[in-house]
Amino acid sequence: MANNPIANMFRIKELRDRIFFTFVVLVVFRLGCVLTIPGINAQVLVTYFEDLAKHNKNAFASYMDFFAGGAFSNFSVFMLGVMPYVSTQIILQLALIIFPSLKRAAQEDGGQRKVAAWTRIGTVFVCLIQSLAVTVYAASIPGAIALENQLAFKLLAMLTVTTGAMITIWLGDQITAHGIGNGISMLIFAGIVARLPHASIELYHRVQDGLNPVFVIIVLLMFIGIIAFVVYEQSGERKIPVHYAKRVVGRKMYGGQSTYIPFKINPSGVIPVIFASSFLTFPLQIVQSFGANQNSARWIVALSAKLNPTGLLYNVLLVLLIIFFAYFYTQVTLNPTEIAKNIRENGGSIPGIRTDKTEEYMQKVLNRLVLPGSLYLAAIAVLPTIIQNLFGFPQSISMLMGGTSLLILVGVDLDTMSQVEALLKMHHADGFVKKGKLRSRNL
Repeated sequence: MANNPIANMFRIKELRDRIFFTFVVLVVFRLGCVLTIPGINAQVLVTYFEDLAKHNKNAFASYMDFFAGGAFSNFSVFMLGVMPYVSTQIILQLALIIFPSLKRAAQEDGGQRKVAAWTRIGTVFVCLIQSLAVTVYAASIPGAIALENQLAFKLLAMLTVTTGAMITIWLGDQITAHGIGNGISMLIFAGIVARLPHASIELYHRVQDGLNPVFVIIVLLMFIGIIAFVVYEQSGERKIPVHYAKRVVGRKMYGGQSTYIPFKINPSGVIPVIFASSFLTFPLQIVQSFGANQNSARWIVALSAKLNPTGLLYNVLLVLLIIFFAYFYTQVTLNPTEIAKNIRENGGSIPGIRTDKTEEYMQKVLNRLVLPGSLYLAAIAVLPTIIQNLFGFPQSISMLMGGTSLLILVGVDLDTMSQVEALLKMHHADGFVKKGKLRSRNL
């Protein structure tokens, strides 16, 4: 078989079918992102958001479009994307930690199916609340609603948007089961990529209108540098050596070997960024939508202004949530207690560390990795706001040329390549690692 991993991807039938299936699902997803919900005047929306973009006042719409691939400003059937599902997952995971009875139920036989069912039921309620906020937001746009009966429009819009969100989640599950990569992450990835051509065209027009080309070159260099830095950081590992003592079971001898436990420098990957952004999306959409209504209370309007995605309060909350979810997700996925227990039960030990101190040592190592990793994620996540404030870039461009978008794009791409690599190795084909594209570093 040829040594070219790209060629091998399409020579193996299973991998070829998975790639084709993923492509078809993403095409269906993108079609749903341009289908406007019934009762909305699409031409009025185009004029309204173009006018906001000219005056650089579409920060909220640009933020929502960032995760939905432009579906929010289109008021499409997929305008909520997968964010309600991710938000519900976060709430449920926190509930499992806070309430021991829920955790015990999740650990029983069939517990994971119960958790999945609870997540979907909770997602429906979150979608209904967010879809109601959408109808309020639409009512604040003059001429956007084509139906005269406001109640009929609200019911129709809520049903359509909620159904569209659940279909989006189903599409993500199909990619996970039959395609390549994590389905939910792939849909977010596709939404971000779909916005890149529009952002590039808008950047070109901004240069034509007088934006300094030097600033554009500086930002593009930062864009390339951040990609390289993210790849470098994501491939770094801290290897914990483990030695297993020899033991005799029956007539056979086991153990007597040395291995290591690889801990990534950033153990949680891009999950804290996705979690923090989606967790803020829910209250942000509610407050901004009701704050846009002229009949809203003054405190809602004031809070809406303070929660602007380019504002100080929003970015402070984003940084704090990224740090919190970095620790939270690491503790859930890499539980030091469970790791130490498995090492002891298999007769293993870490050189230089007492057996009863294994858990404490593992926790100390993870804390030293998570703190700088979370600060690194937070620094890159707020980069778009810095770019926008320094160089006067519009929100739609700064969101896509740095920060969260790069972390998600690079992180999802590396995870997908890892899955392709595993399938290639399973079929005895040369993958990407052998070519030296991705090599982990022992730090």
